[in-house]
Amino acid sequence: MNQINPAKLRNSKWTAVTPMNREKHFLVSEVEYDEEGAVIACVIESVLSKNEYSIDWRELKNEEKWVQGWKM
Repeated sequence: MNQINPAKLRNSKWTAVTPMNREKHFLVSEVEYDEEGAVIACVIESVLSKNEYSIDWRELKNEEKWVQGWKM
């Protein structure tokens, strides 16, 4: 399981284990927090195409889907 600090989520780099639409390198471009500091929204941006996708930030913890950093 990938270790993620929600406070340091913005601008973190991720590699999709299985590319989506021929995109595999992503950057967390937007993170929205509630009053208590919990993440309520997360947007990742493809480095290649600049397409943005809204995801549940907890998905990034799944090592079967995501690798932290730009790898592979």
